[in-house]
Amino acid sequence: MIIYEFKVKGKKEQYKVIDEAIRTYQFIQNKCLRYWMENNGKKVDKYALNKYFAVLAAEFPFAKTLNSMARQSAAERAWSAISRFYDNCKKKVKGNKGFPKFKRYSRSVEYKTSGWKLSKTRKAITFSDKKNIGTLKLKGTYDLNYYDLKQIKRVRLVRRADGYYAQFAIDINLQVETQPTKQMIGIDLGLRYFIADDKGNMEPCPQFYRKSQKQLNRANRKKSKKYDKAIRQAKQPQSNNYHKARNRYARKHLRVSRQRKEYCKRLAYCVVQSNDLIAYEDLNVKG
Repeated sequence: MIIYEFKVKGKKEQYKVIDEAIRTYQFIQNKCLRYWMENNGKKVDKYALNKYFAVLAAEFPFAKTLNSMARQSAAERAWSAISRFYDNCKKKVKGNKGFPKFKRYSRSVEYKTSGWKLSKTRKAITFSDKKNIGTLKLKGTYDLNYYDLKQIKRVRLVRRADGYYAQFAIDINLQVETQPTKQMIGIDLGLRYFIADDKGNMEPCPQFYRKSQKQLNRANRKKSKKYDKAIRQAKQPQSNNYHKARNRYARKHLRVSRQRKEYCKRLAYCVVQSNDLIAYEDLNVKG
C-alpha cells in the first residue's frame, strides 16, 4: 500500500463544504465511541458499530448527506481506537493504555471506493455525495494513470494550515531490486545525537525546532495580541486579523514538521540502501 498526496484547488465555497464534511465525519466517529461507552463495551464490536452508523444516518439528516462508505470509514476509525485500547490492556502495557478519546479538531474525511470519481486525465476528482463538494483540481508530481481505479482503495481529504490535500491509498506490491552490500549495522538512539552506529559514526540532531524558535515565538506573540478575551466570553468569533495570524503561526509549525519528516525519511533510506542487516534495540522511549 502506497500513499500519493496531491494539493487540491477549488473555490472558497467548496472548501467550506469540505470543512462541513470533516465535521460530519467527526460527529459520526464520536457518536460511535459514545455508543461503545454507554454499553460498557458489551456486545459492541466492529460489526455493531457498522450497523450503528446507519442508525445515525436515519436519525440525523445532515449525517445522511455524507457518503455511506465515508460513514463506514468513520465507524472503522472509532473501532481502531477501541481495539488498540483492548490490545494494550491484553499486553499489559505500562502506564497509559490509550483509552479512546473524543475528537475535537479533526482534519480529514475519508472516502472508500464510492462517492468520488477521477477525470479521464486523472488531474481532477469529483465527489458525488450530497455534500456537493463538486470537482477539485489535483496539483502534484505523481501520475495516477499508471494504476487501475480498482487499486485505489481509499481517498482522504486533509485540511492543513497551507491548504487542502487529497491522499490516495493505492494497493500495490512494490518490490525494489537492490544489489547486496554485505554490510551490517547496529543503530542506537542517543540524547546528544540523533542516532549512532556500531562503527562509531554519529548523526547529529538537526534541531529544526530550535532553529525556528525565534520565528515561532514572534508569530505566537502577534497571534496573542490579536486575541480578545471579551469576544471569547461573549461566545463570538474572533476577528479576521486573529485568524490570519493564527494561520501564519500554524504554517511555521507545519514547516518544522515537514523538515523533521523529510530528514527521517532520507536518513532511513540511506541506512536501508547501504546495509543488508540492520539491528536496533526496541527501547521504551517514553520511559
